[in-house]
Amino acid sequence: MSSKNEISELTIPDNFGDSHENDVWSIFKIMGEFVEGYDKLFKIGPCVSMFGSARMGEGDVYYDMAQQTAKKVTERGFGIITGGGPGIMEAANKGAQEGGGKSVGLGITLPHEQGLNRYVDNDYIINFHYFFARKVMFVKYAQGFIVFPGGFGTLDEFFEALTLIQTKKINPFPIVLIGTDYWSGLVHWITDTMLANGTISEEDIDLFHLTDDKEEAIEIICEFYQKHTLSPNF
Repeated sequence: MSSKNEISELTIPDNFGDSHENDVWSIFKIMGEFVEGYDKLFKIGPCVSMFGSARMGEGDVYYDMAQQTAKKVTERGFGIITGGGPGIMEAANKGAQEGGGKSVGLGITLPHEQGLNRYVDNDYIINFHYFFARKVMFVKYAQGFIVFPGGFGTLDEFFEALTLIQTKKINPFPIVLIGTDYWSGLVHWITDTMLANGTISEEDIDLFHLTDDKEEAIEIICEFYQKHTLSPNF
C-alpha cells in the first residue's frame, strides 16, 4: 500500500498530451455517423430491434427461435434491426427477409471483425466506429426490443433501454426477454436484490417482460401499439 509521501511524489499533468487536435476532429467523425444513421433510417417505418449472442449458431434452439420470431414480426408489419453480426443477429435478419420485411444491420468495427451477415438488406447497411452512436439508432428507430440470450453487449442494450424509459428520456416501448432458463437468474437478482434494497421502484419491474413463447413476445408488442402511437423515439 502506498504511503502519503509516495502519493505526494506523483506528478499529475495539467493536460493529456497532444490529443486535443484528434479530439476536435473526432467530433466530425461522430457527426458523420449520426448523419448517415438518421439519413438511412428516417423513413424506414416501424421496426423492432432484436439482440442476442453472436456465438449461437444455426441449429441452436435460440438461433432457430430468433429466426422464427423475426419472420413473424415482419409478417405483422414491422422491420427488424440488429447489430448485423452472426449468431442471433444473423438469425433475426434471415427471418426478416423470409417474412418479406426490412432487414437492417448496424455493424460495429471491432478488433476481431466478423463482418455483416448476408441477410442484411443492402439499402440498410450502416457501419459504426462508435458504440454510443450505434446505440442511439437501436433505440430511436425501434418500437420494441426483443432480447435473446447474449453477453455483455446484449445486457448493455437491455439496460440502456430500461434506463431511458425509467428516466423518461424516451416514451415507453415494450421490452421482451426470451429465454426463462437463461434470464431468470438476472430477473431474480433485479427483484430480490435491487428492488429489495430500494435501488429501483416497484413499477420498474413492469418495464420488461420475460417469456419462452415467441407468439407471446409478438403479441406484447402488437397489443402495446393498439393503445399507443407508432413513432420514432426522442
